[in-house]
Amino acid sequence: MSKKEKVVLAYSGGLDTSIIIPWLKENYDVDVIAVVGDVGQGDELEPLKEKAIKSGASKIYIEDLKKEFVEDFIFPALKAGAVYEGKYLLGTSLARPIIAKRLVEIAEKENAVAICHGATGKGNDQVRFELTIKALNPNIKIIAPWRIWDIKSRDDAIDYAEARGISIPVTKKHPYSMDRNLWHLSHEGGDLEDPWNEPKEHICLICTPPAKAPDKSEYVEIEFEKGIPTKLNGIAYDGISIIEKLNQIGAKHGIGISDMVENRLVGIKSRGVYETPGGTILYNAHDCLESITLDKDTFHFKKYISLKFAELLYDGKWYTPLRDAISAFIDSTQQTVTGTVRLKLYKGNIIPAGIKSPYSLYSEELATFGEDELYNQKDAEGFINLFGLPLKVNAMMKQNIQKD
Repeated sequence: MSKKEKVVLAYSGGLDTSIIIPWLKENYDVDVIAVVGDVGQGDELEPLKEKAIKSGASKIYIEDLKKEFVEDFIFPALKAGAVYEGKYLLGTSLARPIIAKRLVEIAEKENAVAICHGATGKGNDQVRFELTIKALNPNIKIIAPWRIWDIKSRDDAIDYAEARGISIPVTKKHPYSMDRNLWHLSHEGGDLEDPWNEPKEHICLICTPPAKAPDKSEYVEIEFEKGIPTKLNGIAYDGISIIEKLNQIGAKHGIGISDMVENRLVGIKSRGVYETPGGTILYNAHDCLESITLDKDTFHFKKYISLKFAELLYDGKWYTPLRDAISAFIDSTQQTVTGTVRLKLYKGNIIPAGIKSPYSLYSEELATFGEDELYNQKDAEGFINLFGLPLKVNAMMKQNIQKD
């Protein structure tokens, strides 16, 4: 009796991947190897091993990717200041390439013929998974059930699971699609699909609603070395711990809740609610520190680069030459982004409360409205005459035309 071929499945234990295991076995007659990338889902991971095997998987890998996730993906995005469309801190976008990378490694180890994912044909994740797979091993086949099977909706998927006795984390009464990791928790679907609907208060599972946050503000001090956070309130922590602690502090004060309609890569507008408490604090602190450590031209150009970096991440183009090149530029800008930022947190707000750096370009002596010895105000006249010369020439031209 010949051995069955193997397919590696990106497994989360959610609705889609729960039904994919029996679907693959019924339609391809293969051994399914489930792979879970632990990027900080927390308690969600504990029951997955038993659940995957009960659903029909022949083997399951639960891979701890948190350290690599933080150091090789989250921190480069933080240093870049990458935000998609002004609101989204790219929590899901950042997790997909590291998970897909591990899928490829395990597929090669197991001599699997294909990698399967549960991303829908309407979403961004299908692109993020598949571009990474193509970049790292173009010879591995990809199976995307949502582009193949007869299941057309989440209700159909729930019925499919119930018919096979598979436990699932959603019901028709609680239909939100959620993605959780160390960086964020996202919510999509259900009543959120109508942008006129205000999110129900109970939707947030991490953050306290700002109106219910403490009436007393709280200060945090974050120290950075070359753009990377290293200390919180004077105590050194690794990257994972800093994010976890800031998640707790920020969530308590209602920090980091974002409700947005975004432009998906496939051309559809979608609405999501994101909870990113620790990440929102870190982005604010990092931006504050750059304001005194980067010169004007670099600071402004980096803002432009940040937009492109965020777009590449959102579009699944992490393993590309351009992303590598932009990261090299970003790293060069971070050589002086060292110092301490103090922030005040209060009912969903982050208020700057102090910045200091040994590389500060801010000169109190120059900026003062009092008397100083460095700046001769008479010099401004010549500067303005030269700076405004093109405007003056243009105005003279218009006057001459009017005379004619």
